[in-house]
Amino acid sequence: MGYKDLKFPKNSFFLVTGGAGCVGSNLTRKLADLGAEKVIILDNMSSAYHWNIPDRDAIQFVQGDILSDEDLKRVFKEKPDYVYHLAAHFANQNSVDEPETDLMVNGIGILKVLEHAQLTGVDRFIYSSSGCGVYGLESKMPFEEHDISISLHTPYQVTKLLGELYTNYFHNLYDVPIVNARFFNVFGPGEVPGKYRNVIPNFFYWAMNGQPLPITGEGTETRDWTFVDDICNGLLAMAIEEEAIGEAINLGSDQDHRIIDMANRVNELSGNEAGIEFKERRNWDAKTKLLSSIEKAKDILGYKPTVSFDDGLVKVHDWFETNWDNIQESAEFD
Repeated sequence: MGYKDLKFPKNSFFLVTGGAGCVGSNLTRKLADLGAEKVIILDNMSSAYHWNIPDRDAIQFVQGDILSDEDLKRVFKEKPDYVYHLAAHFANQNSVDEPETDLMVNGIGILKVLEHAQLTGVDRFIYSSSGCGVYGLESKMPFEEHDISISLHTPYQVTKLLGELYTNYFHNLYDVPIVNARFFNVFGPGEVPGKYRNVIPNFFYWAMNGQPLPITGEGTETRDWTFVDDICNGLLAMAIEEEAIGEAINLGSDQDHRIIDMANRVNELSGNEAGIEFKERRNWDAKTKLLSSIEKAKDILGYKPTVSFDDGLVKVHDWFETNWDNIQESAEFD
């Protein structure tokens, strides 16, 4: 599925909450390149940076918070046709450290955005759920969409499932045309490293600073890392395909890779000779293997991942080299 083949109605207007992050910056760039008349990014910049926002005429940045009714009224008065709700309190360790904030942002936050979307009458509401969150230890792999769990291990996992329950409620009661996108281990250009960020940008940052890469566990654990361009192509199709309405759909790569192999490749690309150090597994990190089934995405969306894991790592390394000064200044680990 090539995103440039997708066609939105003329004069389409998009609202992307959390649009200054990794997925959001790549998605809004694609929307602008597809000819969107207007793309509003609503982001409080708590974990994003102005230099990472795409420079396109169609993109309008609004610094604001999904918990603020005033900020939501400001962007929804423009009457967006499509809403991508990407804003979140991210992710597992952050939610363990700050569970009340996690509930406010990921629970009350999505409720407020849904209320405004329902009153506005949007054509599609697409929610960024988590395939790494809603499936449990008892779920069979590769994870299929029907096999979710209510036995979860972090507040983030709980609130990501809560978000799906709210979107389903608004769909069932108010006919809001929702789609729940279950992301699997997104990685790619646009994610700045930091204390509560994903492992790949953090590993590149440490490797390029000549530090050993810390693996929590044995390194044989696997993840279904999915390149951000493929995630965005799936999100674009979710806004168009009528059959997607009311559905939860996995967006993954259909492959898993060992963490130790990823770490070794990051060190190789970065020329880092400091190697790897092993640390005790975090007590909430109970899932040693993650693997998605993407058959539903293929059937409904025509979804097909196109970027291999290694090619994706090379692209991330290139992005780090190009943006190194900004990354060094912005990375937050305290």
